[in-house]
Amino acid sequence: MAVTIKDIAKAAGVAHSTVSRALREHPAIAPDTIIRIKQHAEKLGYVPSAVARGLKTNRSNALGVIVSRIDDPFFSEILQALDDEAHAAGYSLFIAADNRDLERLEIIIKTMGERRVDGIIVCSGNVTAQHGRQFQQQGIPIVAVDNQTIEDYQYSISHDHYFGSCQLSQHLLDMGHSKIAYLGNPRSTRVNRERQKGFLDTMAQANFPVPSEYLFNGPNGQLDGGEAGADYFLMLSEPPTAIVCFNDLMAIGLMHRYRESDLFIPKDCSVVGFDNIAISAYMVPPLTTFEQPKYELGYAAARMMMNLLNHEIQENQTTKTEVLRGTLIIRESTAPPNV
Repeated sequence: MAVTIKDIAKAAGVAHSTVSRALREHPAIAPDTIIRIKQHAEKLGYVPSAVARGLKTNRSNALGVIVSRIDDPFFSEILQALDDEAHAAGYSLFIAADNRDLERLEIIIKTMGERRVDGIIVCSGNVTAQHGRQFQQQGIPIVAVDNQTIEDYQYSISHDHYFGSCQLSQHLLDMGHSKIAYLGNPRSTRVNRERQKGFLDTMAQANFPVPSEYLFNGPNGQLDGGEAGADYFLMLSEPPTAIVCFNDLMAIGLMHRYRESDLFIPKDCSVVGFDNIAISAYMVPPLTTFEQPKYELGYAAARMMMNLLNHEIQENQTTKTEVLRGTLIIRESTAPPNV
C-alpha cells in the first residue's frame, strides 16, 4: 500500500496539514520541522502523487508525442531531443505511434485527452488539422514537426526539403550525371512534393529535362519501397546513371536490390538518400545523403512547446513557424558516370 501524508504525520507526531505544507517548504513551517518531516517521508518511502499535484496545478507535467512509426530510425534523434528538453523542464513524454491507422489514431487522441497531457507534439503526417482542432477544443496546445499539412498548424517546426533536394541533385550534376531519376514516397505528400520539386528545378536550371519515366513513386518510404524503385528503374531500356531517393531507407532498399542484380554502387549507378539516419554511414558503400538536423528539430519543437506552456508565446499570436536547414553529406555511393 502506498505511503500517505497521514502516515508521515503519524510518524512525525504532527497534523497532516503540517506535513503537506512542510513537503512544499511553506514559509510558515520552521526549517527544522521541514527537515524532520522530509526525513520521515524518505524513511517511509513516500512518493508524491502526480495526479493529486495535477489537480491543484491543473498540469499533468506530461507531453504527448505522436509519431507514425516507432521503428522508423528517423524519429529516434527527434524523440531524444524532445525527451532531453522535456526532462530538463520537469516533463515526461507519453509517446504513441499511429502506424498509419486512422482508427488507432482516434484512440490515441482520445487517450491523450483523458490523460490530460499539457501539450501535444505531432511528428506524424496522419494527424490532420481536424485532429488538431480536437486537441485545441480541449485547451491542449499543439506543435507540429514537419507535418504533411504543416500550414494548418499555428505553431510548427519544419525542414527546408526543397533546399536539401537541390543540394543533392546539384552534387550529382557536378559529378557529371545528366540521366538522373527521382524515387519518391507518395505517403509523405508535402515532403515528397517539395523534394521532387527541388530535383526537377535543379535539373531544369542545368538544361537537363527529366523524362517522365525517370519519376517513380514507390509504395512507401521503407526498405521495400526502395526495392520496388530498383525493380522499376532496372526494367527501363535506358536506366538512369544516378537516382535521388526520397529518404535513406528507400536508398538502402534500392542499393540492396541492385546488389542482388549483380550491379555495383556507384560504378553502375550513383545513389543518394535523405535524412542521414545512423546506418547510412555504415552501408557498403557508405551512403551520400542530406542530413536533416533531427536533434535540432526535436529541440526546437520542445522549446516552442515550453514557451507556449509558460505563456512566453501567446496562444492568440499569429502563426509561428521555424524552418531549419541541413547539410549535404558526401560519401562513397556517388561517383562520375561509368561511360
